[in-house]
Amino acid sequence: MKRIAVMSPAAKTADMNANSNTGYYRAFFQELSRLGHIEGQNIIIERYSGGGETAPYAQLAADVVGTHPDVIVATGTPIAIQLKTATQTIPVVSLFADPIAMGIVATLAHPGGNVTGASIDAGLELHGKRFQLIAELMPNLSTIHYLASEGYWERAAGVAVRLAARQASIPIIELPLGRTVSPEAYQHSFRSIQRNQPTAIIVSDEGEHLALRHALVELIAAQRLPAGYAFRDFVEAGGLMSYSVDLADLFRLMASQVSDILRGKKPIEIPVYQPTKFELAINTRTAKALGLDLSPSFLARADRVIE
Repeated sequence: MKRIAVMSPAAKTADMNANSNTGYYRAFFQELSRLGHIEGQNIIIERYSGGGETAPYAQLAADVVGTHPDVIVATGTPIAIQLKTATQTIPVVSLFADPIAMGIVATLAHPGGNVTGASIDAGLELHGKRFQLIAELMPNLSTIHYLASEGYWERAAGVAVRLAARQASIPIIELPLGRTVSPEAYQHSFRSIQRNQPTAIIVSDEGEHLALRHALVELIAAQRLPAGYAFRDFVEAGGLMSYSVDLADLFRLMASQVSDILRGKKPIEIPVYQPTKFELAINTRTAKALGLDLSPSFLARADRVIE
């Protein structure tokens, strides 16, 4: 029996299964099963969650490595960084932002160690596109409030966001989220929003937000402000708009990478996947509730229209 440790920064362990309401986890486990790896028959799945607390990630990574699984599957750059420190031998398949900039892999084509996986980032162009789309919906936009954890601004992604905002000539105001991601932390951050000028919110692509997407979407709806997200899951939960990769597709790909490792391949032989296709999703009901006029040309460009 092979053992797979699945780590999430914030998702509940009960949501990590083939019948999950979370589409990307459902896609991962169903694809793993399709490839012949059946939980309880030839694999054992051990599930771990960081609970949205970024500080304990190092200890969580050390604890998981200490159980000596055959493969570790992780979501998020911070956890991947801690796993890279905790082990140089146990194969790790991770979803992350810019693994080269963070020193997790040497190159995408040749990772050069025990870590591979899939990237959700396409650098400045991706961040710039998200600013552009929000600005298109709000022609009088004067600022954008950017919701991200304290650690996000210290990583390469935070640098890219600031640069993309300068290139788009849109001032950003960093919402202070701290190092704990929770509904209470969101509420505290929103108290600093300036309401005396046309503004919007963009939510970072951190995995911690995904597990709390329903609570976050509800809190932003209460702010009566347009918001852009990094994943379609938020739009399906009632958020306004996203420009993103298809997470379910990436998790199916990661299941294939896990399968290759279980069958004898080494992470060093498996390139990190870099997506080239990004989808625009829009929730027309949310747009109507916000009083936004969606032009026919904007709707025509959307890959997913959720009503």
